[in-house]
Amino acid sequence: MDTFNPPRRAFIQGALAAGFALAVQPVAAGSIATDSRALDSGLAGIPLDDGILPVYFARPAASGSLPIVLVVQEVFGVHEHIRDICRRLAKLGYLAVAPELYFRQGNPAASPDIASIIKDIVSKVPDAQVMQDLDATLGWAAAHGGDASRAAITGFCWGGRISWLYASHNARLKAGIAWYGKLEGAHDALTPTQPVDLAASLSVPVLGLYGGQDNSIPQDTVVHMRQALQQGHSDSQIVVYPTAGHAFNADYRSSYQAAAAQDGWQRLQTWLNSHGMQASKPAGAD
Repeated sequence: MDTFNPPRRAFIQGALAAGFALAVQPVAAGSIATDSRALDSGLAGIPLDDGILPVYFARPAASGSLPIVLVVQEVFGVHEHIRDICRRLAKLGYLAVAPELYFRQGNPAASPDIASIIKDIVSKVPDAQVMQDLDATLGWAAAHGGDASRAAITGFCWGGRISWLYASHNARLKAGIAWYGKLEGAHDALTPTQPVDLAASLSVPVLGLYGGQDNSIPQDTVVHMRQALQQGHSDSQIVVYPTAGHAFNADYRSSYQAAAAQDGWQRLQTWLNSHGMQASKPAGAD
């Protein structure tokens, strides 16, 4: 989609390291890998005032205006699993774009463990910066074959929380799907608001997908979120899979639970279709 001079391309490739993040090695055997047949996919960069925002995109090849799905990374950044999610969405007829939202703070793909990623990178990322970067990503998508009037967001783990926040930030979205994102937490200068604080005023319908055995997201916080949503009029819903833990959709990790993941993926498609995000499946896609 875009062409870059060699230094810019090298930066983007470095910020979006190929493969799976070091912190999740070894990757579970039999991990799903979605091919790029009938797709246009790859790396791009969005110029911002303070740098180049790297993104991975996937879309049906030789297609017209497409509904847009912003894909928000797990704590591990835009590694192969998130790219694979983009290709899965592209196979359904969407322009899927995943921005590397930590690019100013560091590359999580090279960190040895989750604790290091959180301490050295994630703890330094302001929510306000993330909202601005997602705005820029949506603008880029609209200028590269996407239909800004048909846009949605989905995110996983860290990105699940961000999906709730961005749905509140951008009321023009058609829908959101938040996978096991935290709902309550500390309030500070970088994270002044949590999803539960925004639930009652939310206007975008968000589907929350959570695991009943998720030790990082206590079930009482899910109850609080449901209660807050009931005070509003967004028609958002939360589904809890009683036997699933955290990251149940991560098919490359031992946390993967096929039944919950497959049901969640079907619910995602139904949620998008029922909220104005219908897409035409491209010819030649699986």
